[in-house]
Amino acid sequence: MVLEKVAQFLHMLGVNPHTVCALFCCSIVTAVTLKWMKRRKIMKKIEERKKKREQNLIQMQEAVLHFKKQNPAFNPKSILSLSLLELTEKLREGSLSPESVLYTYIGKAIELNKEVNCVTDFIEDIKVQLQEVKQMKEKGLLYGVPVSIKEHINYKDCETTFGLVQYLNIEAETDSVIAQVLKKQGAIVFAKTNIPQSLFSLETSNPIFGQTLNPVNHTKLPAGSSGGEGALIGGGGSILGIGTDLGGSIRLPASFCGISGFSPTASRLSIIGVPSPLCGFSVTLTIGPMARDVDSLALCMKALMCDDMFRLDPSVPPIPFRDEMYLSTKRLRIGYYDTDGYTQPAPCMRRAIHETRKLLQEAGHQLIPFMPPRIDYATEDLYFKAVFADGCQVFYEELKQNIIDPNLNDQFFICKLSHFAKKILAFVTKLPFPRFSRFLEFSCGIRSIKELWKTNAAIQAYREEFITEWRKLDLDVVLCPILGPAFNKGYTGKLIITISSSLLYNLLNFPAGVLPVSTVTEEDEEELKYFKGNYNDFWDKQYKKAMEGGMGLPVAVQCVALPWQDELCLQFMKEVERLTQKKTRR
Repeated sequence: MVLEKVAQFLHMLGVNPHTVCALFCCSIVTAVTLKWMKRRKIMKKIEERKKKREQNLIQMQEAVLHFKKQNPAFNPKSILSLSLLELTEKLREGSLSPESVLYTYIGKAIELNKEVNCVTDFIEDIKVQLQEVKQMKEKGLLYGVPVSIKEHINYKDCETTFGLVQYLNIEAETDSVIAQVLKKQGAIVFAKTNIPQSLFSLETSNPIFGQTLNPVNHTKLPAGSSGGEGALIGGGGSILGIGTDLGGSIRLPASFCGISGFSPTASRLSIIGVPSPLCGFSVTLTIGPMARDVDSLALCMKALMCDDMFRLDPSVPPIPFRDEMYLSTKRLRIGYYDTDGYTQPAPCMRRAIHETRKLLQEAGHQLIPFMPPRIDYATEDLYFKAVFADGCQVFYEELKQNIIDPNLNDQFFICKLSHFAKKILAFVTKLPFPRFSRFLEFSCGIRSIKELWKTNAAIQAYREEFITEWRKLDLDVVLCPILGPAFNKGYTGKLIITISSSLLYNLLNFPAGVLPVSTVTEEDEEELKYFKGNYNDFWDKQYKKAMEGGMGLPVAVQCVALPWQDELCLQFMKEVERLTQKKTRR
């Protein structure tokens, strides 16, 4: 009936219905063909990049074999067993050569990469770096130490892709400031590590380099966005790495992979030459070290906070590392909480907080209960609203040119919805799924400059409110949870809402570090069966499933200090590490 009326209308206009039908069909075929051609072009670029990566891997394997043939007495196990402090001492005194250390870690990284897929590229100019290290008149603090860096940290003649095809075949023209300072301190940058597509995800996976697995348990994931670093260091393929952190991207992989990670006060280290497809936020990106232990983090910070850093980036305050603060043994006033009231920690995490609290009390420190003010407001109305201020448009524009990683499908779906569609969906879901409804509301973005200014002012007001609460209790530092243990496959990309424990300190711009203190027990697993979360909504149910089957996985805690008290934060981390190790040795 409808078709007949359409045909009559077309006849009235003097248009042949058959012609219109043919044109319509041709349009559909053309659209499908263009879409297929675009996908084919993308796939071709990805395949070319994969081949380049394979050739890079083969070259490094050959270099390691060549070194082993020339040095038959070479013993990599003895090198891999050394801590960073022990390694630097042997390198400086000459009992170990930079070559032997470098090829040990390249060999281990190649072996590990086959299992967990954490390295995107090995740096090809390592021989040039070795020669420069040997010619150093004064040996730097990281003399001869192999260092890995996150994929989006620029290194000359290497690609920085963010896991996005539009950035393939574009090589960095210069080293980032962080890479330059590492090399001036004698380090050898030897590898770049995997990241999520676009960086803004908990899932270290992208269509170019694939998915990274957790080195402790391959059925689990390493989190993100510095997940490649977490996996490489956690699996023993690197002794020191550099990651970045906007909402927990250093601390979450450290927690999931059983290593230590430190996110310093923003501007304490330079981010020149560390691009991001998503930038310009009210929340500032930080860059910091990841390693096996706290002394390694402190040594790296000390090496980086030097005259070269201050000269190359004058915006970095010229404050050298304060050894007297890091090495202090004074008793601390420590605030603590076992839940922030938004993301309920796993049973193993709450246990770890209280066991650590008890150890600190027994060591003579004062422990005072502390609760972050208005955490739901800080998470939703401030952090996520600021990050999604543009209504997710930049995120959508970057991703739409790509084959979307399956782990980003949920985020991409929300991003491509119109403002009107988000508002309607938020209204419909307000009663059955209130937290999801609020998520849709803040993903609509900020609609005016005036509202953006108000949000920025609200963030500053919240920082002042938080510091006031801190000062009321005269706290030095705070002990608190971090997301963990490691999630099962298929969940990290869907649970960005669970990162309140880490994003809070990005919002506040407080230095924060993570270190392992325990492992998941049978009792923890049994208690998890009754876990409901703070909201008992579908996100909390997914969160519970993500954590199941974690027996033996590392459990970490988070240590926090006020802005510019980075050395104090590291000292607190070191004290927690010392007491934990002392307990383990009993």
